[in-house]
Amino acid sequence: MKLFTSGHGNPVHSWLTLISIATWGAPLVQASISLDLNSKASIQKAAETAAAGMLEYYTGYRPGDVPGNLPDPYYWWEAGAMFGALVEYWYYTGDAQWNEITTQALLHQTGPADNYMPPNQSTTLGNDDQAFWGLAAMSAAEVKYPNPDEDEPQWLALAQAVYNTQVPRWDEATCGGGLRWQVFSFNDGYTYKNTVSNGCFFNLAARLAVYTGNASYADWAERAWDWTERVGLISPRYAFFDGTDVRNNCSSLNHIRWTYNAGLFLLGAANMYHFTERSERWRTRLEGIIDGLAPFFPEDDVMSEVACEPHDTCNIDQRSFKAYLSRWMAHTVQIAPFTYDMLMPKLRASAAAAALQCNGPGNACGLRWTRGADFDGSTGVGEQMAALEVFQANLVDSVEKRVTASTGGISKGDPNAGADTSDEDSVGIDTGHIGTGDRVGAGILTAIVVGLTLCGVYFMVV
Repeated sequence: MKLFTSGHGNPVHSWLTLISIATWGAPLVQASISLDLNSKASIQKAAETAAAGMLEYYTGYRPGDVPGNLPDPYYWWEAGAMFGALVEYWYYTGDAQWNEITTQALLHQTGPADNYMPPNQSTTLGNDDQAFWGLAAMSAAEVKYPNPDEDEPQWLALAQAVYNTQVPRWDEATCGGGLRWQVFSFNDGYTYKNTVSNGCFFNLAARLAVYTGNASYADWAERAWDWTERVGLISPRYAFFDGTDVRNNCSSLNHIRWTYNAGLFLLGAANMYHFTERSERWRTRLEGIIDGLAPFFPEDDVMSEVACEPHDTCNIDQRSFKAYLSRWMAHTVQIAPFTYDMLMPKLRASAAAAALQCNGPGNACGLRWTRGADFDGSTGVGEQMAALEVFQANLVDSVEKRVTASTGGISKGDPNAGADTSDEDSVGIDTGHIGTGDRVGAGILTAIVVGLTLCGVYFMVV
């Protein structure tokens, strides 16, 4: 993920029939997606339409292309998030038309060590990037998404491999702990410890604890929460700030706030509430996080990426963030049912508003749901994914709850997955060829990137 301040089988082509005829140069008809929130069939149809629009941007199914990759300008992590959304789509709708390309992508991108560290991503590989693929695999295990063939990596084991590769990266040498943004020291952003990387780790550890019943995962989730709170990235009123830097010993923070950071900790806290048998401590934190979501729902319970939407400055990554908050709000409702009345009104209002904004060419969905039917002209994978996720989140009452290993889970795990391969070996890096000059150069570039980014954030906030 860029700083925000910050083959396996043949694909199914039947979904191509859903692509808008606008792609082929026919006249454009602009009309909002029809959505009746009291009708399961209507919600399913809206989700299908949004998903089909999202997949117009995906070319990895084509002969000679790379399964699991989105073309420029999209980064690798967002492809993982997109296929995670399609796992959720199958779960909520039962529609398997995109399962084959989803399974193909999730397996093709595992890398030679089966830990979502493909060598061609090593120059920009962040802990958060890797984790978004791992979270997609975790979702697949939780919803009983069809298992891969026995000779392929399994969903639970893939999630465990991501977790096991990230635990050794926990950095006690600087700021008393936490994960750095980047995996390798020669990459820009290595000095940055961001909330999304630590939030992904917290989220994954908490969900592994619930799925497996293994308390060691919960112990690491506690550790991740405590560190994030201790350095101030979680405020006393449950605002989640973007990150901090080891070069000043994490003494100053970037205070910009994003929906997906709050969402990561929301679902992680819900899982910890469940794992600790409804402890009052985690209930209090969960309620606090929900109260802290208020700035992201500025008008009539409609979700907004308030750090950039009002200024029309959301970049490619940021246009997808609302998708993840929507996804994790719905999951939270399942695992911590007392949150239902606090979260579902927001999901319903946001879905209704998103449907009105899906009135671009071929029902393309815009970004700013607070504008109603006044189409904002912003289109792309993120816009489609956000609409898809908020639509299908409203099917949460109509599906069986997610499973664990003891309540019907079918995915095979491996508690040692990923633990016996170093990061360098995973991607084929010869550490002997990384010299002092490389590290100094990377440090200079990092300083420039962080400096320019902080200036940009200042002017955005002002």
